[in-house]
Amino acid sequence: MKYLKYIFFTLFIVICCGSCKLASISYSMTGASISPEVKTFSVDYFQNKALLVVPYLSTLFTEKLQTYMRTKTSLKEMTDNNGDIQFSGEIVGYYQKPIDIQRDEIATSNRLTIEIRVKYINTKDDKYDFDSRFSNYADYDINADFDAIEEELITQILDKIIDDIYNKALVNW
Repeated sequence: MKYLKYIFFTLFIVICCGSCKLASISYSMTGASISPEVKTFSVDYFQNKALLVVPYLSTLFTEKLQTYMRTKTSLKEMTDNNGDIQFSGEIVGYYQKPIDIQRDEIATSNRLTIEIRVKYINTKDDKYDFDSRFSNYADYDINADFDAIEEELITQILDKIIDDIYNKALVNW
């Protein structure tokens, strides 16, 4: 009986706080902690400024980031980079290098790396703003036909980079 009183008392407090708006708790299945004031987002076109240019990389990255934001948040997409939260920047690196070099100085794998500079602006709370570089890579066998696997590698790398950008901008770990 004693425990029943505590349970009812706790339940009463929770209901009162919830109905009086004294406690505000928001849950997100994606881990994002987005302020209720933030209603929109925008993604500016990411120019490719890397020394080695892949013609479709800018468009692919920009579209993947837009799609990610649309599917992971309930924010409305805006154009002309005028959202409550704004993503802009440029692709600054796209390069390959040999890795896993053996004794006879022959590589057994190559690594494709992409680096993207992202400027994030939160117009509702500038303490979350950042201008950072994000990079990631994918390794592939030296004997693989790079032209045949390049698009798949790029997609894998961009997915990792976009996840990192989202976590830094909206998850606030």
